Amino acid sequence: MKTWDIEFAHLDAGYGAHCVLRDISAALPAGKISVILGESGSGKSTLLRHIIGLSRPLKGAVSISGQDIFALNPDGFRRLRRQMGVLFQDGALLGALNLTENVALPLGEHLSLPLPLLREAALRVLAMVGLEEFADYYPNQLSGGMRKRAGLARAIIAEPRILLCDEPTSGLDPVTAARMDELLLSMHERYPKMTLVVVSHDLAGFKAIAEHVLVIRDSGIIFAGTPAELLRSQHPYLRQFLERRSGDAGLSLQRPMNPRVHSSLTKWLES
Repeated sequence: MKTWDIEFAHLDAGYGAHCVLRDISAALPAGKISVILGESGSGKSTLLRHIIGLSRPLKGAVSISGQDIFALNPDGFRRLRRQMGVLFQDGALLGALNLTENVALPLGEHLSLPLPLLREAALRVLAMVGLEEFADYYPNQLSGGMRKRAGLARAIIAEPRILLCDEPTSGLDPVTAARMDELLLSMHERYPKMTLVVVSHDLAGFKAIAEHVLVIRDSGIIFAGTPAELLRSQHPYLRQFLERRSGDAGLSLQRPMNPRVHSSLTKWLES
């Protein structure tokens, strides 16, 4: 199976008249784990939406394996999208379906296969993420980490060429986050030609899994390279980001509450 790279050429991306990213030109290498880092609101998820094709560029191009995805005709675009799996931030499981039904959904929606065969396919990938024994549980019966692992199982059930992960460790405790990183690494070993793109602000996670890194700031890319190159960088903002320093003098807590508000609040609390 051919590996697919992802390229951005002078990409402006945003929503309506609001431009979030400007003149983005970069490449995510085929068959590697690329991590996109940046502050909250920097445009990481916006970039991911453009790779998936959920949002159209304001300007420029997004190419996958040399094809400008927004220049494809509808049939070509659908064929390309079939080769992408997506792990959403919260797993995005349907509450009315059990785990097996959720995971089998991509196959059930597009293939005419009997239910036992769909269940078998779902159980195979649930076993890969350590959830086979929870096959008949519903999403509300699972922990946040388990829902994310189930979302990963659904994302890979069709063995896509590109796997896109939006904040796979957000909201997880450190131990569960480390397990998710280990799972992504083992997934890459199982599918070495799959291109993985992980949007994250988890510094421990990027050090554990990344083979290529993009850092977004001020609507643009300020770093593209290997994790080792990033860690060696002396760029002031990158040092601040990696060392988790805020870069400001702190917020003022000196402004007092309005006396009328304070008096009314006191009466209410004591009533």
